[in-house]
Amino acid sequence: MSSFRVLVTGGAGYVGSFTVRALQEAGYEVIVYDNLQQGHRAAVCAPLVVGELVDREAVFACFRRWRFDAVVHLAAYTSVRESVENPKKYVVHNVGGSIVLLDACLAHDVPYVVFSSTSEVYGEARYLPLDEDHPTEPTNPYGATKLQVEQYLRWYDAAYGLRSISLRYFNAAGAALDGSMGEDHRPEEHLIPNAIRGALGLQPFRLTSAPVETPDGTTIRDYVHVLDLAEAHVRALEALRRGYPTDVINLGSGVGYSTRQIVELVQELTGVRFPIERGEPRPGEPPVKYASFAKAERVLGWRPRYGIEEIIASAVRWHTRFPTGYPD
Repeated sequence: MSSFRVLVTGGAGYVGSFTVRALQEAGYEVIVYDNLQQGHRAAVCAPLVVGELVDREAVFACFRRWRFDAVVHLAAYTSVRESVENPKKYVVHNVGGSIVLLDACLAHDVPYVVFSSTSEVYGEARYLPLDEDHPTEPTNPYGATKLQVEQYLRWYDAAYGLRSISLRYFNAAGAALDGSMGEDHRPEEHLIPNAIRGALGLQPFRLTSAPVETPDGTTIRDYVHVLDLAEAHVRALEALRRGYPTDVINLGSGVGYSTRQIVELVQELTGVRFPIERGEPRPGEPPVKYASFAKAERVLGWRPRYGIEEIIASAVRWHTRFPTGYPD
């Protein structure tokens, strides 16, 4: 397996950096392609090519330099709020960059793609838990761009035989169990790290959940440990190598927690009752989402290993150890 080389786009990012390590631990050789706009050089433990996916010449040069046997595609802009404010950026980079990448795969005979998609493709939940047969009606441009790439992947398989698995994951959270790697977005928009940083006195905590019709009036989400997500990317690649056809698969815990429940858990696990300020509600956010992971279990033999308390505890270790994030 040492000769099997994988290109990981977005491999300097949060989920990407964990996926790189999981692939390496499984025996794969990994090359990272990242523009470092959201990722961190210090998070990368593989050869790094710095570039934009929309730069066709740079992408094709990367493919010429190395012979890739598969691509794991995580590079994307991921802010729901920003996608509502600047949809053009998301169409150009998330969709346009993906098409350049797929064209490079075709030109260089790369047969497999594992694509990082999102639960945002579903939009408002018509029923729960959300499974892969749920209608896809994204409520924001970020989710819409991910759904577009999924559709292109299906078309590229039908026309050219490029097989793929799109992993629709729910809220990535947590950190390495020893606190050595974690989540470092700038600015940070995710609930768990912001609540932890509030507990540690690193910044004020602002509640940005829009008022919704749920038991406590805050949005309900499904949180899945980043280590579990990374493992799923490896299993998806191995499924494609076994001959599994192009498909979409959910990755979630199957349980929903409200924003207020998460804040209370952070306060409980840190022992700090921090003040909660009301921030500006995030647009384009459905009130309730949690996953069925039955298909992931059936197809990939995957199920989440870590629960919400382990997720938060690992993130607390990371933010305590590295309060300013990665050194770069």
